[in-house]
This record gives sequence, C-alpha cells and structure tokens, in this order.
Amino acid sequence: MKNILVPIGSNDHALNTLQYAIDFAEAVEAKIYLVHVYSSPKISGAVLGVDNIMERDSKKILKEHLTKVNRKNVKIVTSTLKGYSIVDTLKQLTKLLKVDLIISSTKNDGADDTLFVGNITGNIIKDTDVPMLIIPAEVKFKPIKKILMTLKSGSIKAVTMLDLLVKIQKTFNAKIHLLQVKTPKLDAADLELNKTLESLIEKLIPTKNATVYQGVLEFLHEEDPDMLCVIRRKRGFFKKLWENDSVKKVDFDSHIPLLILKGMS
Repeated sequence: MKNILVPIGSNDHALNTLQYAIDFAEAVEAKIYLVHVYSSPKISGAVLGVDNIMERDSKKILKEHLTKVNRKNVKIVTSTLKGYSIVDTLKQLTKLLKVDLIISSTKNDGADDTLFVGNITGNIIKDTDVPMLIIPAEVKFKPIKKILMTLKSGSIKAVTMLDLLVKIQKTFNAKIHLLQVKTPKLDAADLELNKTLESLIEKLIPTKNATVYQGVLEFLHEEDPDMLCVIRRKRGFFKKLWENDSVKKVDFDSHIPLLILKGMS
C-alpha cells in the first residue's frame, strides 16, 4: 500500500477522519493525497468570479484542517479540485494517482444524524472500484488487533482484492475471524473457502441467518473487533444498502472502522 486518498469536506467529521488517516498511513508507511472537491455551477466563470472564490475557500479548508492535526512524519499532498460531479472527479483521481485505498468519513456532506453513510460517501462506495475504509464520527485510531470479516460465499475470483487485508493483517499482526453466514439460498459450493482467504483466518464462525446482515448483528458485539471487513459484491452481501446513495442508521450502523473490499463478482 503506497497511496491513500482522503477526500474531506468542511463538516465536523472531516478533522477526525484526517487524523485517523494520518495515524493509519504512518503505520502502513503510505502517502496521503488530501483533496477537497468543490462543485462549480455551470453559470460561473471569469465574469462572476465564482470559481476563484470557491477555489480560495477550498484551499482555506485544507489549510485549516492541516493546522489542527498531528501530521507526524507522513507525506501529505494537498489538492483542490473543481468538478461538476464529485464522484466522477475522484474516480479519475484514483486512476491517475494509482490509489490503493480511500479513507472517508461516514458523512462527507454534513448529512443529518439519521444517516450512517451520507450521499457523497455512499456514491463513492457504489461507483468506485478502490477499497474504502469508512471512519465513523469520533472514532480514534488504535492498533487493529482483531478484524471481523463477514461473507456469505467463500468463492473469491480475484484474490488480489485481498491484498489490502493481508497488508493490514501483517502490519498490525491482526487476527482475522471470518463470519460465514449460511442463508437459505446458499449453494453448497459457496461453503468452500478460497484457499488464500482460508490461510488468512484464525477462526471460522459459521452461522445460519436469513441474511448476512442479521449474522453480523448477532456476532458483532460478541466478537468485539477493532475493524469490520465486508465485501461489496454486485449481488449478495449488503446489496440493498449500497443500492441507495445513503444508508440510514436504522438499516446499518457501526462504531468501528468499516473496511469495504471491492471488485468481486
């Protein structure tokens, strides 16, 4: 892991997420690209001077955030970007910078307190192929000693998508407990674990539930992990959650960092 992208807004969660990202980057020896994307109305331009004002305010936001955190020895590259679509701009940036991980607040857009994931973060989850680490409000960094990973099917075609999980495990000497939820429609072949994944886990927790989400609720408190790891598939786990641009707390909530691996069918 070399490059971490941290998109931040001006809300209260941004500062906490930035400090977490710095602490995490120090541990994994990565560089941070700190970006603030501002949307410019199509009517703006040199005549009205709107773009210049928004760019100035964007740079001010980044500068103020950096004065309030402990930068440690982490290399941080800042950038303000104009884009009519924040997510499209970030997608282009992840390819240009060869980003390995995006660290984001649960709510990057000042969303209301009934939401776990706000619209901007939700869109980034849905529309980018880069793994994401979602940081709930007020969660402070601490060494990751136990990861609760959850899935339904043990079939993983692109094992490279486990690279980030491997890096985190080795960096923190973390234990991975795998919660495999057997749902009514599960095929027998899905019960067989991918060999690479099997080699990573210390403990396999089989359970029967109507949905994977219900299985998570059952064991999250019992396991008391430092991180929850899920897989965003086109079908299956938490599919309904990622269909929308935001996620309500009544549907899902977490008080620990949520690692979302991507790119698996």
